Amino acid sequence: MSNLFWLTEAQIVRLRPFFPKSHGRPRVDDLRVLSGIIFISRNGLRWCDGEGMNATGSRECPNGEYGPAKTLYNRWKLWSDNGVFARIMVGLAAEATDPKTIMIDVTYLKAHRTACSLRAKKPGRGRQIGQAKGFEGERNCPVDSFARERNTTLHAVTNSRDRPMQFFISAGQVSDDTGAAALLDSLPQADWFLADRGYDADWLRKALQDRGIKPCIPGRKSRKKPVKYDKRRNCIEIMFGRLKDWRRVATRYARCPETYLSAIALAATVLFRL
Repeated sequence: MSNLFWLTEAQIVRLRPFFPKSHGRPRVDDLRVLSGIIFISRNGLRWCDGEGMNATGSRECPNGEYGPAKTLYNRWKLWSDNGVFARIMVGLAAEATDPKTIMIDVTYLKAHRTACSLRAKKPGRGRQIGQAKGFEGERNCPVDSFARERNTTLHAVTNSRDRPMQFFISAGQVSDDTGAAALLDSLPQADWFLADRGYDADWLRKALQDRGIKPCIPGRKSRKKPVKYDKRRNCIEIMFGRLKDWRRVATRYARCPETYLSAIALAATVLFRL
């Protein structure tokens, strides 16, 4: 029995309209290369680990089922830089029916030591890696706790069926409503907007009402007037849990934020759209 992952022909047919056109020499088999990329991302392997995998999941085959590791990595890096995986997820999400209820929430993803190394290129948004909540400084922490105290925040918008629609990543210390501001313009039209009290802001409520969306957000404790809200937000938590089953999502190894966002988009596509 094979332990490897393989896309089906029907799945490749759905994905092919979003592939970039090849210039000059035809590309290597899309099904084989994408299946290898998914296998490595899901299991958190190094790129060289996918080169020698045979059908049983062991490294006895010198050539491997997925082909050379350089081919897998070059395709992954090129398509990530060009936003291909993000377009695939957004495009397949747009094919779904219009949602009546959308939800927004955040989760924190641990950054590995390799993601924190080297300086970020300027200009740009940086690596989008920040200090975790409750971080008291490196002086009071063990020497090897640098990576444990660094994380990335994933802001996500889903429908009521736990299907992701939009993603945005930021540094760990960025507030919830900052992510909502970044995703506000791309929100689909819906009847209800569910969120926790971290998104309780007057400007957000007004912006949603201007678009014809009814906010269902619990008020902060500082509010004098109570606000009615809906507690049924477990769908988005289920979505986060399934995304973190992919090891390259649960732990950030990529330095470039665009590459890491591509890993999240690829996982969401395979889990929820195919």
